[in-house]
Amino acid sequence: MEIAIIAHDGKKAEMVQFLMDNKEILQSKSINLISTGTTGSKAKKAGFQVEQMLSGPYGGDAQIAARVAEGKTEIVLFFRDPLEKHPHEPDIFMLMRLCDVYDVPLATNPATAQLILNSI
Repeated sequence: MEIAIIAHDGKKAEMVQFLMDNKEILQSKSINLISTGTTGSKAKKAGFQVEQMLSGPYGGDAQIAARVAEGKTEIVLFFRDPLEKHPHEPDIFMLMRLCDVYDVPLATNPATAQLILNSI
């Protein structure tokens, strides 16, 4: 199972904490993590194996959206910062739209992400 992890700058620490809190789930099943660049770097520093795409503003969100459309990515955990503007918002909205089009679970906060992980 491929799970994408993405976090805006203000949410990266929260994503790493979420990963640490769910380390047993994420490492006990055959789960492959993919991520945008900086989020992946932080996850790797925390001890997770992650395939990194480009940084979000440089196309990483679009790369993950393509994997959703190809049927490769089955879950997207995207901790968004709703209080900040992001120059790559069109890519973010494309990713979210494709999750809806292809019926891929998308969590934009830790509470929803936890419910999704608990269900696998």
